[in-house]
Amino acid sequence: MRNATWFLAAAVVVGVVAGAQAQHQSALSSPAADTRKPLPLTAMMAEHQKANMREHLAAIQRIVGAVARDDMTEVEKVTATIGSSESMGRMCDHMGAAAPGFTPMALAFHRTADGIAVAARSGDRKAVLTALDATLQTCVGCHAAWRQEVVDEGTWQRIATESGAAHGAAGTH
Repeated sequence: MRNATWFLAAAVVVGVVAGAQAQHQSALSSPAADTRKPLPLTAMMAEHQKANMREHLAAIQRIVGAVARDDMTEVEKVTATIGSSESMGRMCDHMGAAAPGFTPMALAFHRTADGIAVAARSGDRKAVLTALDATLQTCVGCHAAWRQEVVDEGTWQRIATESGAAHGAAGTH
């Protein structure tokens, strides 16, 4: 049973990475065909976000490894690095300030990751994998919906200000 669980978890991660890579290759070969919404970021913000994504992916890999070893303590510990927190919320809000709709998707990732920790505390491997699947679905959904668009600082400030005014007027920000 342990081998079957490990195989399933590994297949999920491989599928997510392959899907993201195929999407990336498609966008590179045909930029006009990339219908994802732009996520305006300064160059520094874009690099910061990419580093965070790589850290999140490394955490997912560590979680899969811990599940394979049946180490629920490690699953819970690693999940804390990608779960929701005030600082993660502030960072997601800042990254999405110029792109209405981005922040809720980013926060959904962290909230679904919280479910991994809850499942790990119960010691239920199947529940951990189900929560891991839900978390990976938020990754895939976000990458399918958004693409980074590097803009200069002045452009980002203008877009973020306009976006904030629109959110404030609607009472959603």
